[in-house]
Amino acid sequence: MTDMLTVVDHPLVQHKLSLLREKTTSSAVFRQLLRELSHLLAYEVLRDLPLTTKPIETPVAPMNAPVLEGKKLCFVSILRAGNGLLDGMLELVPLARVGHIGLYRDPETLTAVEYYLKLPDNISERLVIAVDPMLATANSAIAAITQLKAAGATRIKFVCVLAAPEGIERFSQAHPDVPIFTASVDEKLNEHSYIVPGLGDAGDRMYGTK
Repeated sequence: MTDMLTVVDHPLVQHKLSLLREKTTSSAVFRQLLRELSHLLAYEVLRDLPLTTKPIETPVAPMNAPVLEGKKLCFVSILRAGNGLLDGMLELVPLARVGHIGLYRDPETLTAVEYYLKLPDNISERLVIAVDPMLATANSAIAAITQLKAAGATRIKFVCVLAAPEGIERFSQAHPDVPIFTASVDEKLNEHSYIVPGLGDAGDRMYGTK
């Protein structure tokens, strides 16, 4: 595995992930669990955000208080399933900028096909957090990061809930400068390129579609 990989193994993360995996979990509960997981993952992903200080008045005394420094960061959702992580992260950082990259997997070639791209201005000056629940073949993630770099992004992190070893290897070869944060590295991909044991198709489970 790459040294750019972080597995967030906090007990709460692992517990909620187990609930997420269960096939009997309803779409409503699945979305709620994904939102809760995104909060917990965000704490780790955003651990190194730069801080500065500003003078404030507490009810007791003045102080120089720590606040975030620099341009607001940017969350980029890889549609459609990425929105499940995006919503939770925005609850923690409501002033963050948001971008969307629409990609779908060609069912025959498994390559990523782009159908939508909308990113904030000055992305080159922002930390960009790209989110997608699954890193399976990595085709979509690689294509999304390639587009972000083409738009000028230089500081990028990728966040997922589950990753397959095959996807981690391919992603790291394509973008060795982009760290990966995940809640679990699963066993493998099956013949249909689904993560095993995985949790099925995250988008379908979020929205109750097939």
